[in-house]
Amino acid sequence: MNNVLNDSAIDDRESRLRSLLKAVTYRITGTITTALLVYFITGEWRLALAVGAIEPVVKVIIYYVHERVWQLVPRGTIRRWSKARHAG
Repeated sequence: MNNVLNDSAIDDRESRLRSLLKAVTYRITGTITTALLVYFITGEWRLALAVGAIEPVVKVIIYYVHERVWQLVPRGTIRRWSKARHAG
């Protein structure tokens, strides 16, 4: 009986491949959306494609910098700040 529960819990988790595929398709969807917005605003396909090509690279760099900045904030800081704010 215990094995059935464990097997069921494992089956409910998302596989790494599924998570990766979801991340890739999400990024593709975001890039297409950005390119389409640029096209609808400017009416220029070349500009839309250029922005669509540059946008994912810029966003990866921004995400990396964002992550590194958050590494400067010690874990638990936000929780302590929130508790102190609500206590006082």
